Amino acid sequence: MCSGSFAKCLGITLIPLAILCLLCNILLFFPGGSVADSNDHITDEVWYFGGIFGSGALMIFPALVFLGLKNNDCCGCCGNESCGKRFAMFTSIIFAAIGVVGAGYSFIISAVAIHRGPRCFNTAGNWAYPFLDGNYLSNHTMWDECVKPEGIVPWHLTLFSMLLIMGLVQVVLCGFQAINGLIGSICGDCCGCGGVRKVRKRPSDVL
Repeated sequence: MCSGSFAKCLGITLIPLAILCLLCNILLFFPGGSVADSNDHITDEVWYFGGIFGSGALMIFPALVFLGLKNNDCCGCCGNESCGKRFAMFTSIIFAAIGVVGAGYSFIISAVAIHRGPRCFNTAGNWAYPFLDGNYLSNHTMWDECVKPEGIVPWHLTLFSMLLIMGLVQVVLCGFQAINGLIGSICGDCCGCGGVRKVRKRPSDVL
């Protein structure tokens, strides 16, 4: 598969992942699926915008760059037909690094949020974090510590786990493109101006 075609496949995959991450982060602003009475009742990690900024908006830029590599037609520079193609592939490495940073940020925020647990109204009668040590993950009976919002623990775990997994997938995909871009910038794309050139027939050849 050509370097540009492979990059396009990665871009097509990254866009829906970015949209899903953005939606997951937005849903986290509604703990348990309900509107929070106060901003103080929302888990702190939600306000770090890991899914909206890191794995969401920031991931759109690498995805669009990867999508455009297939149709990139900057074939000539410095007298070398494949120079423009190689430079475009090299540039994609920089955007892949941006994607890794954004997805990595979302991954770390999600991991911290899962370990810390949600903020909820507990049995002690106040809003706090009753699962600071992460021990609630293996002991579901502790979930009863959260009185409200109803279903906040599975809501918190499900959405942050989705962000965690999708962030990891995005890191891997951007890592693949970094390698693909390096190969493409060194060896050139096997298609387009770096590959087989079309030979134009002269009118005299037809006759």
